[in-house]
Amino acid sequence: MAGNSSRRGAVRKSGTKKGQVVGSGGGGRRGLAGRGATPPAIERTKHPAAKRARAAAKAADAGRTGGSAPRGRGGSPRKGDAGPENVLGRNPVVECLRAGVPATALYVAVGTESDDRLKEAVQLAAEANISILEVPRSDLDRMSANGLHQGVALQVPPYRYAHPDDLIAEARKQQEPALLVALDNITDPRNLGAVVRSVAAFGGHGVVIPQRRSASVTAVAWRTSAGAAARLPIAQATNLTRTLKDWAAKGVQIVGLDAGGDTTLDQYDGTGPVVIVVGSEGKGLSRLVRENCDSILSIPMAGPVESLNASVAAGVVLADIARQRRR
Repeated sequence: MAGNSSRRGAVRKSGTKKGQVVGSGGGGRRGLAGRGATPPAIERTKHPAAKRARAAAKAADAGRTGGSAPRGRGGSPRKGDAGPENVLGRNPVVECLRAGVPATALYVAVGTESDDRLKEAVQLAAEANISILEVPRSDLDRMSANGLHQGVALQVPPYRYAHPDDLIAEARKQQEPALLVALDNITDPRNLGAVVRSVAAFGGHGVVIPQRRSASVTAVAWRTSAGAAARLPIAQATNLTRTLKDWAAKGVQIVGLDAGGDTTLDQYDGTGPVVIVVGSEGKGLSRLVRENCDSILSIPMAGPVESLNASVAAGVVLADIARQRRR
């Protein structure tokens, strides 16, 4: 019909005007919050890179323990064990790989400029069947506090410690008088690594460290040991004094090192089962440990030097005991 503005099939709108959309009052703010940066592929449990890293860690640990891990090594981490450690920088990474540190993954930032050190790191990782992962540079930035990673990082799994009983068992297995070193108040991982290297060099059967307030087997200790940590069992003692008492009951002589000892190295007979207890250069032996030593040994020195570095002192004593046993 003329004059009728409505057309056929049209939908008549309501006469009410659409009002203002009501907000949530902040109730949905949590749902809108970001979830942070995406973690590296190796930290996502179902990602292929994480699966490769777990397989590499298992293979590396089996190789370090000869396929049959003693108690505390090669199994699941004990309660309180630290997580994986990231070694940052080209020189530290290359040094760790040269020393045979059982790493699980080598990270290389996308677009990193190559040089001889990076090429060597990649080659050594490939030869050791370590996963090589190319990741965004932001992933490495999150691993380091100051960003000084030089585009490369190496992931080192937690060390699998032996049980103190394993060290005595190892000596008996070799039908040799036990030669062990216990570290008391040693907090520098470089000292730990150097002692491990000396014990391995002079025919020792293992090293024991306290579970608390002590240096642990980190990448620094691995590097200083020059790979000896892969061949020599290192045990953690929940209570070092109790462990020493237990060893003494099994016929092992407990000998502490101290500059003011009552016996000199020239007078000492180290051909029997013995554990050398080494204290820190500053604090020395703790009171309880000292009280449970059968004797306190000193190293004769010609000059005005009052004491030696802990790892150096251990090396001197171990070398002399090895000489006595060869004779």
